[in-house]
Amino acid sequence: MKRHMIGLDIGTTAVKAVLFDMDGTFIDKETGDYPLHTPDAKTAEQDPEEILERTLQALRLLISRNGCGDSIEFISFSSAMHSMILLDRKGERLTECITWADSRAAEYADRLNEADGLEIYHRTGTPIHPMNPLVKLFHFKNEEPELYAQIGRIMGIKEYVFAEISGEYAVDRSIASSMGLMNLEASEWDTELLSMLELSADQLPELVDTTEIFSMDEDAAGDIGISQDTKLVIGASDGVLANLGVNAIHEGDVAITVGTSGAIRTVIDRPRTDVKMRTFCYHLTPGAFVIGGPVNNGGVILRWIRDELCQQEISEADTCSRDPYEIMTEAAESVPAGSDGLIFHPYLAGERAPLWDAKAVGSFYGLTISHERKHMIRAAMEGVVYNLYSVFLALREQMMEVRSIKASGGFARSALWKQLMADVFGEALHVPESYESSAFGACILGLYALGEIDDLDESSRFIGEDETYHPDETAYMKYQDVMSVYIEIGRSLAAFYGRMQELRE
Repeated sequence: MKRHMIGLDIGTTAVKAVLFDMDGTFIDKETGDYPLHTPDAKTAEQDPEEILERTLQALRLLISRNGCGDSIEFISFSSAMHSMILLDRKGERLTECITWADSRAAEYADRLNEADGLEIYHRTGTPIHPMNPLVKLFHFKNEEPELYAQIGRIMGIKEYVFAEISGEYAVDRSIASSMGLMNLEASEWDTELLSMLELSADQLPELVDTTEIFSMDEDAAGDIGISQDTKLVIGASDGVLANLGVNAIHEGDVAITVGTSGAIRTVIDRPRTDVKMRTFCYHLTPGAFVIGGPVNNGGVILRWIRDELCQQEISEADTCSRDPYEIMTEAAESVPAGSDGLIFHPYLAGERAPLWDAKAVGSFYGLTISHERKHMIRAAMEGVVYNLYSVFLALREQMMEVRSIKASGGFARSALWKQLMADVFGEALHVPESYESSAFGACILGLYALGEIDDLDESSRFIGEDETYHPDETAYMKYQDVMSVYIEIGRSLAAFYGRMQELRE
């Protein structure tokens, strides 16, 4: 009987259950969507029960459709980072799932950064920012003390789902290191931070390695339609697994993922932090750590441009049964590199790396009467890539060399996006033939955990040939000129972010 594996990726807006055979060949995928609730500008929450049900439903449908309930060797888990759910001592929920995009704790991020923020960052590898569960906990401790006093357990969405399927209260060290509560060198909960928060380690999940194997809960196995003998590999965060999924697992191999948001990462062999706190450092395995930076503003920017500025393109797409993004991209392609002097700072959702400023706002700079909508579309696309390049510059300072740049995510379906990135970065851009990089990375980690492969280096044999984009020298030189202006304008505007927030409020 043919054997299979499932990579389960619990993302910010959807869960993906992806079925592969044990040779890494993609077979099928089931997706379950769920909303992000944003009742005001600072709140970004989700219903964990809704995410749990969508996850179980995706697994049920995938397994039923493929008739593979008895052939699944393992399910390996991936998820978005920085989520937090508070439960009381009876296990009842006190909060919804508070996501990385929630900015209610901004005041406490500022306070920590003015005090011990840099020292805490160097210990934990997690920049001090409202996304950070550590900072969220300080917010609740001070703003909702009665609720805070009831806390019995603290977990993220991955741990919430994993507890339902396994019956175990555990967190992998990859997700834990993104909580801002784990000491990177010791790979244990940071006792000083727990003391500051007046919490105990018993209120946090058990820390385990990303390769830890668990058993299926009997009831959960029956509900999903899968053998109880199926193993559960706890897995890691989606970002570090995306590196595995595109075979970027050595220092100097840079992985760039752009979906709704985005990130740039490379793998190193020991913890390393940045003197300016521009990048993160998260755990992958005991001998591998991932450094890099996440950005809030990836594909969400082009979606905003489509919805708010491109009604003509949407109507045209409806008329000729085309994707509006195709028509928008064609318009952008008719504009020269640099958008005829129009620059877009893409901070529509605040920003993490390289600014780590939840108050950051977006802007077009250089608008003239000669600019058209097509310029704004291209400038927006360029702005996303400029921002990623800014993170790349910070990351390069911590690297000996850049050996390769590998890209994945929804943007990798667009030739213009990929060529833009090659031109701005001035480096060859490789797009590996790898399906659903985070879910596939989870499966590679699962194969390693089960001893099916001896080393993570063997991930290369599961990944198809690269599609390569080379930089155009003329465009690269133009973008170098634009980048210097982009960075200088950004620094000047930063002084106004707080004041703009006051005006909005």
